[in-house]
Amino acid sequence: MKIGHLRWYVAALLFLSTVINYIDRQTLSVVAPVLTKELNISQVEYSQILQAFLIAYTIMYVVSGVLVDRWGTKVSLAVFVAAWSATNALHMFARNAFQLAIFRFLLGIAEPGNYNAASRVASEWYPAKERAFINGLVNAGSAVGAVVAVPLVTWTTVWYGWRFAFVATGALGFVWLAFWLLFYELPQRHRSITARELAHIQAGAESAEAGPLTRWGALWTQREVWGLLLARFFGDPVWWFYLFWMPKYLVEQRGFGMTEMALVAWMPYLSSDVGALLGGYLSGRLIGAKRTPLQSRYMVMLGSAFLMPISIAIPFSNSSGLVVALLCVITFLHMIWKTNLMTITNDIYPVAAVGSVSGLVSLGSGIGGVLFMNLTGHMVESFSYSSMFLIMGFLHPVAFVVCRMLVGKSPAIARPATPDNRNVRVADTLPHAGAR
Repeated sequence: MKIGHLRWYVAALLFLSTVINYIDRQTLSVVAPVLTKELNISQVEYSQILQAFLIAYTIMYVVSGVLVDRWGTKVSLAVFVAAWSATNALHMFARNAFQLAIFRFLLGIAEPGNYNAASRVASEWYPAKERAFINGLVNAGSAVGAVVAVPLVTWTTVWYGWRFAFVATGALGFVWLAFWLLFYELPQRHRSITARELAHIQAGAESAEAGPLTRWGALWTQREVWGLLLARFFGDPVWWFYLFWMPKYLVEQRGFGMTEMALVAWMPYLSSDVGALLGGYLSGRLIGAKRTPLQSRYMVMLGSAFLMPISIAIPFSNSSGLVVALLCVITFLHMIWKTNLMTITNDIYPVAAVGSVSGLVSLGSGIGGVLFMNLTGHMVESFSYSSMFLIMGFLHPVAFVVCRMLVGKSPAIARPATPDNRNVRVADTLPHAGAR
């Protein structure tokens, strides 16, 4: 049976996998006020537990990118989802900080593959003008996951305890897995795709089966890779900070109880959801207005990056309502930024290299996250949260300048977005593994 608009069903599966990914990841952050007290875990030890996750996440972002390119999207994403779901449930057995760090490390091994696989699907199933929206949808999934996690995990913890919360959230991935294995195929192989939709996809994207894999060594010599990597290094720690520390900040510094925290902590994640979708929509509209993809991404990124310093006002506000509102604005702006930054990879690299490039670029996210989480733990325990809000306010402007200087010189920027050249990739002239 043929299904119209099949690519949007694929998009729904990607969205849901990311929702589940973030529910599992966010479970620790939500139960942290209770868990850290019960297990007698200090602020520094909590930061070290977060670092264990991010170290594994950083390493496996690179490895999982290669696995996605070699195994293909269907198999690789199935393996990743099964692995992180099982690992999340194992958190119930933690009895001290060390054991919890081990389980977080294992979770960090399994989770990043979701995003490399989603990035490859964006190139396999969607023309250029739709890819930013798809990446925005994936980012929105992370925000929705964080939104859902707050009331879901809080309710489960209040009624059944924090250990069962890990089991309940871990079970969700196995439900999703059944639908993925039954439904997903490449568009040219899918029995349910219409001829019209297949032509639409192929008109705006190269074949997912065309072209050999790009060698790692060649990618490391590209200034575009370094520009994207450094942009993630400076920009992504802001998201890690609000993701992992915001519930603790509201409870410990703002006097919220667990129930009160659950009533408001989902709001910044919901606003980030809106930012993710709006960021993709805006750059897509600019491409339709005859600007190049990279010009369009940069225009949207610029506005969001230079509004981020408003976070400086958060620790100085006496109003809890204003604090929550500012948190919402910050996460909204960050996701506008991140959606477009992620899509640049799809704009300038061929499908065969997207997984590997995404993995290498995300090294910046992981390394930055590890360093800044370590800094956060020490700053919060020895001083206060105020200095961290100041630092976080200026990371995005730095990230934009670095990205614009390195990636901004790509030849793709200089050409208008015509059907003949809007998909030109800087990696097209790289040496490939097949040329050995």
